[in-house]
Amino acid sequence: MPNSLAAGHVPNPTLDVIDLVDWSLRNAGTSSSVPGLEEGGAEPWAFSQLKNIGQLKEVSKASRLCQVVISFLKACGLLGSLYFFICSLDILSSAFQLLGSKMAGEIFKDNVVLSNPVAGLVVGVLVTVLVQSSSTSSSIVVSMVASKLLTVQVSVPIIMGVNVGTSITSTLVSMAQSGDRDEFQRAFSGSAVHGIFNWLTVLVLLPLESATAALERLSELALGAASLQPGGQALYILKALTQPFTHFIIQLDSSMITSSATRNSTNSSLIKQWCGIRGKMPQGSSEDSGIFNPCTERNISASAEENKVPCHHLFVGSELTDLAVGFILLAGSLLVLCACLVLLVKLLNSVLQGRIAQAVRTVINADFSFPFGWLSGYLAILAGAGLTFLLQSSSVFTAAIVPLMGVGVINLERAYPLFLGSNIGTTTTALLAALASPADMLLTAVQVALIHFFFNLAGILLWYLVPVLRLPIPLAKRFGELTAQYRWVAIIYLLFTFLLLPLAAFGLSLAGVSVLAAVGGPLVGLVLLIILVNVLQRHQPSWLPRCLRSWAWLPLWLHSLEPWDHLMTGCCPCRACSNSHTTSKVAHCYENPQVIASQQL
Repeated sequence: MPNSLAAGHVPNPTLDVIDLVDWSLRNAGTSSSVPGLEEGGAEPWAFSQLKNIGQLKEVSKASRLCQVVISFLKACGLLGSLYFFICSLDILSSAFQLLGSKMAGEIFKDNVVLSNPVAGLVVGVLVTVLVQSSSTSSSIVVSMVASKLLTVQVSVPIIMGVNVGTSITSTLVSMAQSGDRDEFQRAFSGSAVHGIFNWLTVLVLLPLESATAALERLSELALGAASLQPGGQALYILKALTQPFTHFIIQLDSSMITSSATRNSTNSSLIKQWCGIRGKMPQGSSEDSGIFNPCTERNISASAEENKVPCHHLFVGSELTDLAVGFILLAGSLLVLCACLVLLVKLLNSVLQGRIAQAVRTVINADFSFPFGWLSGYLAILAGAGLTFLLQSSSVFTAAIVPLMGVGVINLERAYPLFLGSNIGTTTTALLAALASPADMLLTAVQVALIHFFFNLAGILLWYLVPVLRLPIPLAKRFGELTAQYRWVAIIYLLFTFLLLPLAAFGLSLAGVSVLAAVGGPLVGLVLLIILVNVLQRHQPSWLPRCLRSWAWLPLWLHSLEPWDHLMTGCCPCRACSNSHTTSKVAHCYENPQVIASQQL
C-alpha cells in the first residue's frame, strides 16, 4: 500500500508539516509541552518563561535535605568558578605582558609618531591589547610624562586609546558563549555596547581635544583647585584574595615595561626571581604600591646577593624564555577561563530558574515608579562605579556582567549604565592610586588620572544623559543580531577593531601625517556617506536619488553577507561558525513524539 510504512521507519517531516503542527499545537493550547518548537521564533531579548512554577508539592524531609545540599554545592561551585575565572583573567594579563611587553615599550619610544593624535590613540589601543591591562598602560604614560619624554597634551589621545583597548576582555569572554545562538546574541551585544560607547566617545572628543585641549585644561583647573600631598596607599581588596594563587603561578617585574618605554631598558627577564632582602618585608608588586608608583621591584643588586629572598612561583629558576612562558600561560589561562565560564553559565542556568529567576531579574532590571523612572539608570551607574572600585578592575567587572547577560539575568538597557559606571569606577581607583605616588610624580599622575576621569564623564554626558542619544544600545542590538546569524563576524570584528585597523593606522602614521590624511580621510568620508545613505534608505528614501534607494544594483557580495557566509562556513564547517537554526528545529521536531504521530496520521 502506498500509505503504509515500513516497520520502524518514520519519514523525515518537511518544514511545511513542522510549521502546520507548530500552529496546531499552539492553537490547541499545548505549546508549553513542546518548548523547542518556539525556540527559534522567540525574541532573544525577552526572558525565557519561568520554570517549575505551579509545581509546589509536598516533599519529605530527606528530599528537602537533599535539595539544601545540592543548593549549597551549587553555591560553592559558583563561587569557586568565579574565583578561578578572575584568577585566569589575571594570569592572562601576565601572559600578554610576557608576550608583548617589550614590543609595547618599543612602541612608546617614537615621540615623533606619538605627536600625531591619531597615532597616539592607536598606540594606546595596541599597547592595552598587548599587555591586557589598562593600569600598566596608564603607568607607562605617567612615567614617560614624568620623565619629560611626553607632554600631557600628547598623552591625552593615548589615554583615550587605553580606554578603548580595555573593552577587548569582555569581547573575548562573550566568544565562549557562541554555542547557543540566543545566549551568544545577548552576550556579544553586551560586550559590543561597551566598545561602541568607547569608540563613539573617541570620535567626538579626539577632534575636540586636538582643537581646543579641553580635557587638558579642565584637568589643570581641577588640579589647581586641590591641595595634594604625596603618600597614602590605595586599597586593593580583590587582589588580597587572588594574589596567593596567582603569585604561586607567576610573578612579574612590571617596572621593566616602564623602563623599556623610558629608554632605561635592559635585557633582563620580566619574570621575577627575587622578592626581597632578608630582614625586610618582601617588595610588593606595582599593583600593591599603586599603579602609578614605580616601586623598586627589580632584582636585588649583586652586592647583597647573599641576602636575597627568592620568589616562590612555578617559574622561579626556569630556563625558559619570557616568550615560551608567555605562550604556556596564555594557553593555560584561556583553557581555565573558558572552562570556568562554561561552568558558570551552566550553574547560573540551573540556579536562576523559576521564582528565583523572576526575583533576581525583577530586582536587577527594576525601574522606579513614575515620575522617578529616569533615576534607575543613574543608580545603576553608581552601582557599576562602586562595584568596580571594590574589585579594582573594570575588566573583571565587565567580564562578569557578560555571562549574566548571556543567560538573560541582566538586559542590555540595564547593563549599559553598569558598563558606564565601570568606566568611572576604574578612573577613581586610578586616582586613589595616583595619590600614592612619590612627590616628583604626584602632579603628573593625578593629572593623567583626571584626564581619564573627565573623558569617561564626558562620554556619559554625550551618550546617556539624553535618552534619544543612547545610540550604543540599538547599534549593539543590531550588531548582536548580525553576529548571531553569522557568527564568524564576531571574529572579524575582534581582529579588525583591536588589531588590523590600529596596525594600519599606525603604519600610515609612520609614513607621515600627510599620508595618513590622504589615505584615511577619503576612507572615513566614504564610510560616513554609506552610513548616511543607509539611514535615509530606511527612514526617508524619497530624499535620495532613485539609484541610491536600494543597493540591489551592486554585486551581491558588496551588499549582502550571504556569499561571504558560504565561503566562511565552507572553510570552518563547525557549529560555532554556521547558522544551524533551521536544522536544529527540524531535528527537534523529528524527535518529538507529537510531530511523529501527526506525520503518521
